[in-house]
Amino acid sequence: MNESVFSLHNVLFGVYPYVCLAVFGIGSWLRFDREQYGWKSDSSQLLSKGSMRWASNLFHVGVLAIFGGHFVGLLTPHFVFAAVMPDITHQYVAITAGSIFGALAFIGGTILWFRRFFNPRISLTSRWADKFILTWLMITLILGISTIPVSLGHAGHGDPRIVTALAEWIQSIMYLHPNPAYIEGVDTVFKIHLLFGMTVFLVFPFTRMVHIWSAPIGYLARSYQIVRTKRLKYMETDRYDQHKPIDM
Repeated sequence: MNESVFSLHNVLFGVYPYVCLAVFGIGSWLRFDREQYGWKSDSSQLLSKGSMRWASNLFHVGVLAIFGGHFVGLLTPHFVFAAVMPDITHQYVAITAGSIFGALAFIGGTILWFRRFFNPRISLTSRWADKFILTWLMITLILGISTIPVSLGHAGHGDPRIVTALAEWIQSIMYLHPNPAYIEGVDTVFKIHLLFGMTVFLVFPFTRMVHIWSAPIGYLARSYQIVRTKRLKYMETDRYDQHKPIDM
């Protein structure tokens, strides 16, 4: 048997993705089935409002947009993008969107991270998993932002191979025909970012992130509710008459 099949690169990018996806799916199901009282976001807003609202909005908008961009950009078949735009344009679109939403997520996430670790009330009531997952997400985000200058360098030389190589690799994983060779020549920072990103799926079921499955998407399509207030009218009573004896 060829020893290269069991190389570290092939294990990390050919086997590890399936380990992460298996734990992600089965772990989420078991968590929902066995620990429904822990299926929540554990909001800390009541303990300390401060700048949480806008920081949380920046972080969530940025992260959700980045995830959506990765999902569409990497899982869409190449012939679909080829019919719409050249590969180099695709890479520039990814760079632009990543820069904008990465900056939003970084600003919001940094504020939330400092709040989680250095606000006494929040820090004392936070579990280890809360601090760990926020730190891990921020490192993953920073690594993703760090890939932007590298992508710009490749795009500046008219080389779109990064975006095509990453898309081909992740699609080979999803089609159950893993081919780690697609990303052998990819810059190291991309590989580290991929490993941190895959690990997010691995630890997902053991953190507060499970509340993502309960996002109230149904509220967007539900019918309107009509709410009417019931107003009670009280008769005015002279306060001097309240203690008068009642006539029999």
